[in-house]
Amino acid sequence: MQGGSRERIFGRNAAYEVLRAGRRKVYALDVAEGAEVRGGLRRVLDLAEANSVAVRRVRRSDLDRESDSHQGVAATAAAYPYVEIGDILERAVELNEPPLVLLLDLIQNPQNLGTLLRTAEAVGVHGVVIGSHRAAGITPAVVSSSSGASEHLRIAQGNLAQAMDRLRNAGVWMVGLEAGPEAVSLDEVNLAGALGLVVGNEGEGMRRLVRESCDVLMRLPMRGRVESLNAAVAGSLALYAAWAARGYAGAEAARATGGLH
Repeated sequence: MQGGSRERIFGRNAAYEVLRAGRRKVYALDVAEGAEVRGGLRRVLDLAEANSVAVRRVRRSDLDRESDSHQGVAATAAAYPYVEIGDILERAVELNEPPLVLLLDLIQNPQNLGTLLRTAEAVGVHGVVIGSHRAAGITPAVVSSSSGASEHLRIAQGNLAQAMDRLRNAGVWMVGLEAGPEAVSLDEVNLAGALGLVVGNEGEGMRRLVRESCDVLMRLPMRGRVESLNAAVAGSLALYAAWAARGYAGAEAARATGGLH
């Protein structure tokens, strides 16, 4: 659901994707005085004009006070439009594909969340579920760190264990990403069917209740001496493995439409 609050989205890619997705209202676009109108900025301004969004020239120092990575652009937009679990399942039905859902248990670092969302969008997940407490939501920082990929995803926010039960009742198999000895290797897990991939917290992994709610725990095979991978890296590799198991479904369509889904 979309609330009535407004957010400031910084960066050219993030502002462009907010405009391109068209899922939330953009009230105004601020551009730093003296910014050269070419390349990425030209694309943003053209899209703003096409969507009748007011463009304001502001002092760069004003933007500097708000963000250190604004790239001379800031969009004022409505709050992020979260969806329900049913909307995610509906997307899979629309595409006639077994559901592929990413579930994130207490991912707190906006950069890690942004990376996972960018990968999720790239492989065509039908939706993402994030917790509503002690976890990063889809903040402007996450929109920026995902390069705007969050705008093209169906993301639900709520109780993760309850979401897992809802998905399981819909026939989705819950696979938890885990580095422990009780986990089976990725090559022993069938990732081609209806799948919910659960990625745990950066430092502590999945919470006990979430871990126990998984149908199977899966580990990534590793050859090197480092004990484990960063949550965002591990989750991204597992997402690509799941997409590969599906024969890279939708790749041709994505190329034809610019990657949107």
